[in-house]
Amino acid sequence: MTLIRSISGIRGTIGGPSGEGLTPLDVVRYTAAFGMLIKQRSTKEKPRMLLGRDARPSGPMVRDLVIGTLVGMGFEVIDLDMATTPTVEMAVVGEAADGGIILTASHNPVQWNALKLLNSKGEFISAEDGAEVLRIASTEAVDFAPVSQLGSVRRADGWTRKHIDAILDLDLVDTDAIRKADLRVAVDAVNSIGGHAVPALLTALGVNEVVEVNCVPNGQFAHNPEPLPEHLGDLCQAVVRHKAHLGIAVDPDVDRLALVSEDGTLFGEEYTLVAVADHVLASRPGDTVSNLSSTRALDDVAIKHGRKRHASAVGEVNVVETMKAVQAPIGGEGNGGIILSELHYGRDALVGIALFLTHLVKSGKTCSALRQSYPDYFISKNKIELKADMDVAAIVDAMRSRYANEPHSTVDGLRIEFGNTWVHLRRSNTEPIIRVYAEAPSREAADDLASRILRELSEVAEGQALAR
Repeated sequence: MTLIRSISGIRGTIGGPSGEGLTPLDVVRYTAAFGMLIKQRSTKEKPRMLLGRDARPSGPMVRDLVIGTLVGMGFEVIDLDMATTPTVEMAVVGEAADGGIILTASHNPVQWNALKLLNSKGEFISAEDGAEVLRIASTEAVDFAPVSQLGSVRRADGWTRKHIDAILDLDLVDTDAIRKADLRVAVDAVNSIGGHAVPALLTALGVNEVVEVNCVPNGQFAHNPEPLPEHLGDLCQAVVRHKAHLGIAVDPDVDRLALVSEDGTLFGEEYTLVAVADHVLASRPGDTVSNLSSTRALDDVAIKHGRKRHASAVGEVNVVETMKAVQAPIGGEGNGGIILSELHYGRDALVGIALFLTHLVKSGKTCSALRQSYPDYFISKNKIELKADMDVAAIVDAMRSRYANEPHSTVDGLRIEFGNTWVHLRRSNTEPIIRVYAEAPSREAADDLASRILRELSEVAEGQALAR
C-alpha cells in the first residue's frame, strides 16, 4: 500500500491501513484540510468548491467522501461528476469557485486514486499552499459547520461541451480545413473519461470518422494507462488496420497526449509539444517554455521562429510559473503535456489535439512526414537507487564540480550541456532515486552518455561512503 503526501496533492493506492494507503479516513482528513485553507481565503458565506473525477472504479466512493466532508464544512459543492482534468480547471473559473478538487491519479494504474488541488484560478495550488494543507492535516485543526449552516451539492452538466466550444472559438483552430481533409482518426482513451471527451471533440472539429479503441468510460483500463510506446500496441494496430490518418492516445484524465502516425509508428510524446509549438509560434508573439528534461527539438523550433525556449523545473506548476513570467503563448512538458495560455494554464490534451490537427492538415503532409520535418533527438531515461544515508546534494554538487567548465543549470538538480547533447540529474520527489535523462541525436549516443554519467554517479556515491 502506498500513500504519497505532496505539496500538489494526495495520491495513493486504495485500501489498507490509514496513513499507508488512500483510505476513507485519509480522503476525509486531506479534503477537510484543503477545505480549511479555502475557507480562510474565501469571502463567501458559503465557499464554493468544484469537483470532478476520472472513470476509476474507486471514483464514486472517493467523490461521496469528499462531498460529505465539504458539505459538513458548509461548502457549496458543484459536482461535474466525470470530467477531464482540463475541463475541471476551466470550470473552476466558469463557476466562480473558490477552489477545485480533481479525483484522478492521472497515468497511475487502476488501484490508485488521488486528490489534485486547484486554486480559484483553476490552477494547481502553490508549493506554499500545499505545505499549509499538509500542516493543517497533521494538526487536524478543522472546524465543521453546525446543522443550520451545512453546505449543499449542485450537479453541473455540460462542461465538456463548454470546453470543446472554447477550443473551437480559437482562431488557432481551423475546423474548415480539418473538415475538408476528410480525416479518419483512431482513439485509445484507456476506458476513462477521454472515451467520451475525445470523440466528441473530434466530431465537433469536423473529423469524418472516429475509430474508437478502449473508449468505454467504465474505468476498466485495458492496458497500463500511461501513454508510453510499450502500452500503445492496440492503437498502432488499429491505425494500420483501419487506414487511419493518425492515432490519438490520452491518459485517464486527458492532460497528456501521444500520437501515432498513419503507418503505425509513434510520433513520439516529446514531439507532441514540438509540433504544437511550431503551429502556435507561427501566429503568436512570445517564446515557449518546457522543463529541463524536455527535448532540444523545442529549442530548434523556437529558433526557427526567431524565439527561444525557456527552461523551468520539472512539474506543471513550475512550467506555468515560467510561462507567466515570460508571457509565453505555448508551453508544456515532454510527456505530451500542452499548455495554451490563452485558453487556461493547465495541461490540456483536448486543445493539443485541435492544434495538432490544424497544423497537420495545413502542412499538407502525412503525420509521419510531419514528424520527419523535425530534427531527430533521442532521450535515454534512467535512474540510480539511493541509500537512506546518502547526501544527495553533495553527490550532485560533486558532479557539478566535475563539469564546471561545461554550460550547466542548477534550476532543478543539474543539467549539463555538451554541444547538441545534454544530461539532466534530479532527485525524485516521490522515490529514493536520482533520475538521469540524457539526450543526443542518436539512441546509441544518448545511452552512452547516460551510462557514463551513471558510472560517475556511482563512483561519487562510493567515495562518499568510504569517506564516512
